[in-house]
Amino acid sequence: MTETHEARLKRMRMRSWRRGTKEMDLVLGPFADAHLDTLDAAELDVYDALLNENDQDLLPWVLGQAAAPAELAGLIARIGTFARARLQRG
Repeated sequence: MTETHEARLKRMRMRSWRRGTKEMDLVLGPFADAHLDTLDAAELDVYDALLNENDQDLLPWVLGQAAAPAELAGLIARIGTFARARLQRG
């Protein structure tokens, strides 16, 4: 059975908020809440692939401490910009 669009978004939101490390929960959870509904099919595929990455790899990519893989780099940059803006708003 194929996953519906709504079920996919729900799964991705849950995986964004329940990463395994609190830091990544607080980065990906709010991003998912704010942006998943606006991502197109290709962007959702990239975000889904990103959710399969280890938090130990994701956090340095988001913080700009390590280079993200090319296929994830654009989305990682967008997530990092969103997270920094949230922190500045406090």
